Amino acid sequence: MENEVLEFDIGLGSGADDDAVDIDIDDDLPSTPPLPLPLPLPSSTSTPPTQIYLPEGDLLDLEPYESMEFESEEAAKAFYNSYARRVGFSTRVSSSRRSRRDGAIIQRQFVCAKEGFRNLNEKRTKDREIKRPRVITRVGCKASLSVKMQDSGKWVVSGFVRGHNHELVPLDQVHCLRSHRQISGPAKTLIDTLQAAGMGPRRIMSALIKEYGGISKVGFTEVDCRNYIRNNRQKSMEGDIQLLLDYLRQMHNENPNFFYALQGGDDQFTGNVFWSDPRARANYSYFGDTVTFDTTYRSNRYRLPFAPLTGVNHHGQPVLFGCAFLLNETEASFIWLFQTWLTAMSGHHPVSITTDHDAVISSAIMQVFPETRHRFCKWHIFKKSQEKLSHVLLKHPSFEADFHKCVNLTESIEEFESCWLSLVDRYELRYHEWLQMIFSDRRQWVPVYLRDAFFAEMSITQRSDSINSYFDGYVNASTNLSHFFKLYEKAIESRNEKEVKADYDTMNTNPVLKTPSPMEKQASGHYTRKLFARFQEELVGTLTFMASKAEDDGESIMYQVAKFGEDHKAYYVKFNVLEMKARCSCQMFEFSGLLCRHVLAVLRVTNVLTLPSHYILKRWTRNAKSNVILEEHPTDVYNGYLESHTVRYNTLRHEAFKFVDEGSKSLDTYNVAMVALQEATTRVALATKNEGRTSVVNSRNRGDMASNGIRANYISGNHLGSSGQILMEKDMDKKIQELRDDLEQANRKCEVYRANLLSVLKDTEDHKLQLSIQVESIKISMKDSI
Repeated sequence: MENEVLEFDIGLGSGADDDAVDIDIDDDLPSTPPLPLPLPLPSSTSTPPTQIYLPEGDLLDLEPYESMEFESEEAAKAFYNSYARRVGFSTRVSSSRRSRRDGAIIQRQFVCAKEGFRNLNEKRTKDREIKRPRVITRVGCKASLSVKMQDSGKWVVSGFVRGHNHELVPLDQVHCLRSHRQISGPAKTLIDTLQAAGMGPRRIMSALIKEYGGISKVGFTEVDCRNYIRNNRQKSMEGDIQLLLDYLRQMHNENPNFFYALQGGDDQFTGNVFWSDPRARANYSYFGDTVTFDTTYRSNRYRLPFAPLTGVNHHGQPVLFGCAFLLNETEASFIWLFQTWLTAMSGHHPVSITTDHDAVISSAIMQVFPETRHRFCKWHIFKKSQEKLSHVLLKHPSFEADFHKCVNLTESIEEFESCWLSLVDRYELRYHEWLQMIFSDRRQWVPVYLRDAFFAEMSITQRSDSINSYFDGYVNASTNLSHFFKLYEKAIESRNEKEVKADYDTMNTNPVLKTPSPMEKQASGHYTRKLFARFQEELVGTLTFMASKAEDDGESIMYQVAKFGEDHKAYYVKFNVLEMKARCSCQMFEFSGLLCRHVLAVLRVTNVLTLPSHYILKRWTRNAKSNVILEEHPTDVYNGYLESHTVRYNTLRHEAFKFVDEGSKSLDTYNVAMVALQEATTRVALATKNEGRTSVVNSRNRGDMASNGIRANYISGNHLGSSGQILMEKDMDKKIQELRDDLEQANRKCEVYRANLLSVLKDTEDHKLQLSIQVESIKISMKDSI
């Protein structure tokens, strides 16, 4: 018979240990399948010793035997792995022997992957905790193939053990074995094409299975597909990262206020980068009370490890605070990012921060922002529920609506928790693992637990669109780093243009007032157009609400506010008449910075005509970016305060209660208190009588009447002294009145000066804002013309 050399493609079989742990990647990354390489057909059957030949017959029936020779060690390895694939086991390289003369390998042993036993006391496991322990797969199998190199350079089989001490894998499952899981060249090409079209690993694997006619013919698993995509992405990122660094250095050279940082520095760079331009840093000084850390773009949907930090400006628009690229998404990376960002923002911590539901991010925030209120994005959790509860939604179409109502429409913690238990029981989901997890985290995403913290949202139940809206329309599934910079700059330019347009509309258009309320007119001059429209909605909403007293403790009054006939849906507003402060059970002001219709209804029934200054947050006003604080005229505030009959009544009653408590402590204090009450009664009666006279009474006449009133009180109280004492009292009254007149005149002059100064400052700020709008408009028009 004719003999010929056996040659095998060395690409067959990875020889990897089957104990190795698969790396699980995010769902939307692509990969490629390996197809078994065709083997050459046999031409002869004779097998003389020390000869390299191919026996006749079907190669699929060929198995190793002693004296079989190969061109190389790799060919022997490939043959044994091919044999293992046909039989149903995985292989790996076990041991080798080197030449004492030149150190070259002269002997190899290939074994079944289940050969031997794992050493559970490995040195490398002593000093570190194993977070993902591997499954024990070695069971002491003896199956092996030994080859050694001859003087001719060929490799000959020196030993072969056929038997296994474990069950072999069926042919339709052999593709799951580690040494047989490979991605062929055509499969890689197909994976790359499908990934570029925006498909993730799961959908790519479905396409490959359909293309090759079954998972066993694909030759690898979804985990391999994910790993291939991840490795491919990292390789392409390495070159793009340098483009990013060049861009950041150029921006910093052009403007030293452009901030950027690399984790580990140039020497030990980890791939994580943060930057913030001067405008973003300035925005944080105005609107940094609440922050959103947007990790949407690092998901599989975008395949870009991009994470911007954003906020909300005075027009309710998303505004940028900084950006990051995170190739290494560990807790240490997030801690570095937050600390670096805090440094760029001059160390000012935000009041609140919103992120995706991620345990690693949450842990980092607890360490860097321990006092900041951390919220998980409710919209992301709702979106995740469609995946985690898909079987429930198919079986019960009404579940999603009930789920949203339970989260958004409950008014108290007790009501939410009762509604939740009823929901999971109704749909038999009490022991659903994902629902149990998000319920345990409910204090960080359900509105009823978060209303006491400021998040700058227009309403408590609004969907948190700002979590992923700043770069939407610019960064998408096909975006890579090489194209990112142009899209990034376009997004920044577009957002700036929208803010300029909103500033222009606020400064140059007057909103339509819907009520004769002085409060509405006051708010229209302070708030931006978007925020005024939202306030106006609440103010008009008060017309359908009734406010009635529920409790009164002398200092504060509790009002019950509800629509007519809907007392079961009442809200409760506690109003402190002395401090002009109100707190509603809906907590809308604490959450959004705007007064709710329930508080406004209480202010209406108590005749408070204008908004107290502490209820107009500067961050929502047209002067949010101004360094000049244009507060309300204090005299106007005080006069408005006194305009309220309820406030006057409650203030007098509060002081009267204290007077009665002190006066009734003893007989002496009682007598003094009675005399004082008689004097006060006479003076109030005289003031009431004089109130009916003409309103044109100067302050001196009012002072004289007050003096006469005092003198009348003394007469009625039998305290009339000698004529000398009366003359002395007259002189004292006259001097006091003169001083009062001088003081009042000085106050009037000060108020005039202050009003003029505020007017000049306001005009300056308005002119400055208009100039900035014109400058931005010119810049935009110049860019468009270019």
